[in-house]
Parts: sequence; C-alpha cells; structure tokens
Amino acid sequence: MRIILNGNKYELAGPASIEDLLKDLGQDGSRLVVELNARIVSKENYTATMLKEGDSLEMVRLVGGG
Repeated sequence: MRIILNGNKYELAGPASIEDLLKDLGQDGSRLVVELNARIVSKENYTATMLKEGDSLEMVRLVGGG
C-alpha cells in the first residue's frame, strides 16, 4: 500500500495504523503532530486510525526554543 509521507511516496507492507507507521519509522510520536489528509489526528487516535491507499500524511516534529 502506498501513501504520501511528508510529500514523498512511502510503501507500507500491509494494513497499518498511524501508530504502526510511527513504530516502523522508529518514532514514539510524543513530540510529533500528525496531519492525515489535511486533518490533525490527536495522539489518542493514532492506534485506531488505519491508513488507506493514497492517504497523505504530514508529520511535524515539535521543537522548543525561542
């Protein structure tokens, strides 16, 4: 299954949730904001939100500082 991740094509081996994708990427999601098809997904929904062919994800890392 192919999705678009931060503007680039990304291949998933099979059905996957946002949580599965984060694990695959080695991310814990604690300092990320995830937008799926132009909608922000709350962290509580990462496990329940299944990705579909052609979905577009944007992941933005939060950085502290001034």
